[in-house]
Amino acid sequence: MRILFLTHSFNSLTQRLYAELVEHGHEVSIEFDIADSVTEEAVAQFQPELIVAPFLKRAIPPSIWSKHLCLVVHPGIVGDRGPSALDWAIQEGETSWGVTVLQAGAEMDAGPVWASVAFPLRRGKKASLYRNEVTEAARRGVLLALERMAEFTAGRWAPLEVSGTRNPVRGRLRPPMKQADRAIDWHNDETATVLRKIDAGDGFPGVADTWFGEPCRVFDAWPEARISGAPGEVIARRETAFLRATKDGAVWVGHVKRSDGFKLPAVLGFAAEAAALAEAPLATWWAADHATWQDISYVEQADIGYLHFDFYNGAMGTRHCQRLLAAFQWAETRPTRVIVLAGGEDFWSNGIHLNLIETADSPADESWANINAMDDLAEAIIRCNSQLTVAALAGNAGAGGCFLARATDQVWVREGIMLNPHYKNMGNLYGSELWTYLLPPRVGAEGARRIMQRRLPMTARQSVECGFYDHCFSADAGHFAAEVMLKASALAIANDFPQQLAEKRRRRAEDEAVKPLAAYRADELAQMRRNFYGFDPSYHYARHHFVHKVAHAWTPRHLAHHRDQRATPVA
Repeated sequence: MRILFLTHSFNSLTQRLYAELVEHGHEVSIEFDIADSVTEEAVAQFQPELIVAPFLKRAIPPSIWSKHLCLVVHPGIVGDRGPSALDWAIQEGETSWGVTVLQAGAEMDAGPVWASVAFPLRRGKKASLYRNEVTEAARRGVLLALERMAEFTAGRWAPLEVSGTRNPVRGRLRPPMKQADRAIDWHNDETATVLRKIDAGDGFPGVADTWFGEPCRVFDAWPEARISGAPGEVIARRETAFLRATKDGAVWVGHVKRSDGFKLPAVLGFAAEAAALAEAPLATWWAADHATWQDISYVEQADIGYLHFDFYNGAMGTRHCQRLLAAFQWAETRPTRVIVLAGGEDFWSNGIHLNLIETADSPADESWANINAMDDLAEAIIRCNSQLTVAALAGNAGAGGCFLARATDQVWVREGIMLNPHYKNMGNLYGSELWTYLLPPRVGAEGARRIMQRRLPMTARQSVECGFYDHCFSADAGHFAAEVMLKASALAIANDFPQQLAEKRRRRAEDEAVKPLAAYRADELAQMRRNFYGFDPSYHYARHHFVHKVAHAWTPRHLAHHRDQRATPVA
C-alpha cells in the first residue's frame, strides 16, 4: 500500500512505525506538518492510499481528511480527547492506559475508532512511557487498522463510532494541561505527587518552577529514600543533579531549563548555586542502590560484571565519558570472565552531548574534548584483553553510541528498540568512535557505506540481519534482561573460554600489526577537526537547531521520497 506519514517530526514512534510498515512491504513516504498548503502538495505528489498521522500538534485540514482516509495515532484510551492525554493519565495516577487509532474528521480525536490497544501504566517518565509502551501499542494498533482496511472496503467491518452514540467509554474530553495544573507545592506535596507531576511533563514541556529565586522548568526526577530536609529546601547535589526536600522525603532533579536557555543538567543550569551546596556522594559508586539516584552502577554475579549507565536521553558529555571509562577500567580489574555494558532502560547511548557543547564558551573546543573522551572509552573497550565484553542494548542508540556498542566483542539488542547508526543528520559529521575499524569487517565496505549514507533508522532485527550486531532478544524488558543473564552465563562457563579469550587477543594483535588503532583514530579525528573548526559551519548550524528545537522549514529529502527528483513520477 502507498502510505503517507503526516507528522510533526521523525520522532521515535514515527521511526518505529515507518520501519515496521516498510518491513511489511508498504511504500511509505513522510511529510512534516509545516503548513496546510505543503501537506496538500505532498498528497497531490504522492497520491497515497492511506495517510497515517503518528505525531501531530494540530488538526489535519479538511481539504485532506474530507478526500482521503486519515488515521491518527492518539496516545489515549477510547473516548479520550485532547493534546495532553498521557500527561493527565500519569499525573492522575492511572494504572492502565492505551493507544487509539482513529479516523480524522471535523472534531479532533473524535472520529471513528479503527483500533485500540491497552497496556498497564507503570510509574515512569512520560518520555519513557511514550518511547516504550505507547510506541509498542501504536505499532500493534496501526497494523490492526491496516488489516481491517480490506474488511472495511468489502463492507464486512465498520469502525466504532464513539461521538454521539451510547457506547460506554472510559475516556473523556480533557483540556490541554497548563502549568497551573502541573505546579509543585514543595511545602505540602508528598514525594509521590512531585514525581507524578515532573514525570507527566518529562521530555516536554517540563514543570514551571522556581529554583534559587529564578524561574525555570524542571525535568528528570528520581526519589530519594534516606536523605530529607525542610520542605522546599535544596539539600545537596550529586554529579548532575540537585536534591530537594518534599513534605515527606526528597526528590533528585536532574535537568532544568532556565527561561533564557535550553535543557541542561541541573548543576550546570545553576552552576554558581551548585558550587555552594554540599556534595552527597554515594557510599560506594559501584553498588546499585535503588533508594537513591545514581547514573553509573556495577553488579557482579559469579563470573560476570554488569556495568549499568543511565544518562539522560543517552547523551554523553566529556565528564560522562571520563567517569564511565574509569568505571570500565575498574571493572577490568575484577576477577570476572565477562563484562556486560548494560546502558539504561531507555537509551544505551546517543553519543556526544550536544546541549553541553552548545552552552560551552567554545562549542568547537568542547566538541573536540567530547569526541576524544568518547574515543578514549571506545579504545579502552576494544583493547580489553582480560575479559570478553558484551553490549546489551535494552534501549535505543544513535550516532556514536551505536559504534561505541560495537566496540565490544558481542552486541545483543532488544526487539523493538530503534538504532540510528549514522552521523550525517548532524551537519554531515564524519564520526569517530573507531567506526572505520569496527564497521567494515562486520558488514563489508559497501554495507558500511550504505549504513553511513542512508540516514534512516534501523530496527534491532535489521541490525542483526546485516551483520552489524550479533543477537536480537525478546521485546519484553524483563525477558530481555533474563536472556542477557543466561547468555552471558553461558559465555562465562564455556569450556573453551580460555581459547575464546586467546583468539580475541590474537585477532587484536594481528589487526594492530596491519594498521594500529591510533592510525584509525587519527584519520577519523582529522575529519572531525574539519567538522568542528573548518570552513563549513553545517555541524554548528545543525547542532544549534537541534538544541534550540527550531521548527522544521521543510522535510528532508531522504524522508520525503515523493519530493525526490530522482524518484519515478507518480502517474
